[in-house]
Amino acid sequence: MSKEKVEIFDTTLRDGEQAAGTRLGAREKIEIARQLVRLNVDIIEAGFPASSPEDFEAVRMISEQIEGPVICGLTRARIDDIEACRKALAKAKRPRIHTGIGVSEIHIAGKFADEKYGKTMGEKQARILKMAVEAVKHTAQYINDIEFYAEDSGRADRKFLYEILEAVIDAGATVLNIPDTTGYAIPEQWGALIRDIRANVPNIDKATISVHCHNDLGMAVANSLAGVKNGARQVEGTINGVGERAGNAAIEEVVMAIHTRRDFFDEVETNINTREFYRTSRMVSDMLGMPVPANKAVVGHNAFAHSSGIHVDGFLKKRETYEIMRPEDIGFDESRVVLTARTGRHGLRHRLEEMGYKLSKEELDKTYGRFLSVADKKTEVFDEDLVAIISDEIHAIEHIFELEYLHVASGTGTLPTASVKMKTKDGMRQAAACGDGPVDAAYEAIREATGLSPKLENYSIRAVTGGKDALGEATVRIKENGRTFVGRGISTDIIEASAKAYVDAINRMVTAQRVSAETRKSKS
Repeated sequence: MSKEKVEIFDTTLRDGEQAAGTRLGAREKIEIARQLVRLNVDIIEAGFPASSPEDFEAVRMISEQIEGPVICGLTRARIDDIEACRKALAKAKRPRIHTGIGVSEIHIAGKFADEKYGKTMGEKQARILKMAVEAVKHTAQYINDIEFYAEDSGRADRKFLYEILEAVIDAGATVLNIPDTTGYAIPEQWGALIRDIRANVPNIDKATISVHCHNDLGMAVANSLAGVKNGARQVEGTINGVGERAGNAAIEEVVMAIHTRRDFFDEVETNINTREFYRTSRMVSDMLGMPVPANKAVVGHNAFAHSSGIHVDGFLKKRETYEIMRPEDIGFDESRVVLTARTGRHGLRHRLEEMGYKLSKEELDKTYGRFLSVADKKTEVFDEDLVAIISDEIHAIEHIFELEYLHVASGTGTLPTASVKMKTKDGMRQAAACGDGPVDAAYEAIREATGLSPKLENYSIRAVTGGKDALGEATVRIKENGRTFVGRGISTDIIEASAKAYVDAINRMVTAQRVSAETRKSKS
């Protein structure tokens, strides 16, 4: 059975940008628009051209530079708005003008209180209907793709709503936007509204029904999906659900609900490239300055993270036990096992094996006891903590190399160089080397002196005390033959602290390699 397409109308650049405390410039809008093309949305609402010269310019530039999706501009049911939008969209290959007006009695009484619009509600409604039809007819002179929004449809008088929708379709509207403007609707009620529109607007087959839901009661996505289930074939929303007040329907949640619950939404599909969701989410978050909550559905940092021992055990045995989506389908690298006091032995053993440590039962028991002690004091236990635990509990660190002397020279226009003297069981070793910076030069010299070149995976430095004589703590993570080793060094000189950390990591690596070799020899 062929499926009907649900078109995805992205209004991140227009409605999403209305979130309090946010602002996007034209260049930023273009960058997000290019990412929305990769996401393969059907329509990009680029802005409200009549609202400001900057918004006009943003819509104009997006119309010129973005190809693929329909490029849409918003207007009120006013001729000057429509003319501004038409000019901004002049170079768009697939332009759409989105015009409309408030239709609920609450909106009409508030926005059209002046008696020039009529004295009674009936007179005002007649004037509103005339304004809507005139706006659509004026737009139809220039463009065939016309979307009409009936603002606050959920609280509108049904008879008037059906009347104005029929009239604007006859005037040339091809898409009807039915907005839950204040997020007031309940899914069952909203689905019934879409169903009733289909049943009571005689010419509805000439237009696509679109739903535009807000999240004031936390039901924007649920209402949007109820609309789809009852015949809406366009959904409007934003990335991360950003927008005015509590925001809009989150596009990634709507799409992944349709994608994941194909058994329920068996009659529809979207063309969205879901693997671009994570990248798009982070771009919008960064540019709007609105962090994505860790527990945000689909794209939150914890969306594919498992911590509880029961959950981790079930997930590791069969992913589907606790995951209904695959992280790679959204653009995540992989699911995460977050190590906490609740994780359990299975989760700890799995993570240690990923890091290259294969422990006996006795070693695991000993490590797990220390792990619990650390986990009780920390929100999350990281790989560096595990390496330290293994080093302290399983491997007695042997100081095979000791840094006796370090000299580094660097400066503007000078090639950084370092010389070291290392103490070993066999005596002293000296070496000198150049590098991209003073730390890199020191590390090159240490590699030369030790004859070891493990891969440097991570390097960080932090102050552990205050004042001008503050101690700096350097942490390095190295990798050799699939196993990870972490070293730490402290000094008032950050270069010296960095060198000590690297030597510490090498000592841990050599000790572990020696223990492994002795274990293999004893077994043979």
